[in-house]
Amino acid sequence: MSYCKQQGKDKIIFVTKEDHETPSSAELIAEDPNDPYEDQGLILPNGEVNWNCPCLGGMASGPCGEQFKSAFSCFHYSEEEVKGSECIEQFRTMQECMQRYPELYPQEEDEEDKQSNRNAAEGEEQPSPASS
Repeated sequence: MSYCKQQGKDKIIFVTKEDHETPSSAELIAEDPNDPYEDQGLILPNGEVNWNCPCLGGMASGPCGEQFKSAFSCFHYSEEEVKGSECIEQFRTMQECMQRYPELYPQEEDEEDKQSNRNAAEGEEQPSPASS
């Protein structure tokens, strides 16, 4: 016998082996073909940026969303010889914003930085490049 149990915000569903093996009778709802954001990817057919694309990882929302949109839009629409070279100020503004929220936008460390931090935490002396 299958049944559901509610625990706080969670809903736990218990099913029997027979229920689990029975093909689902659930009906799938067709996607709206007129939804301009559905399965469009990063760039919409009209050339605009799809800020709802999961590929942006939520960067377009949050405390630095507007700064991200400004920098990304500048880069996307850039026609300079070195693409995005005119966007340095927008990216700097975005980076400054992200540094104010390190818990939301942690900086990635490369392997060399991680090893340096581990060695410093262990109190080891760093070898100088000349002594290697």
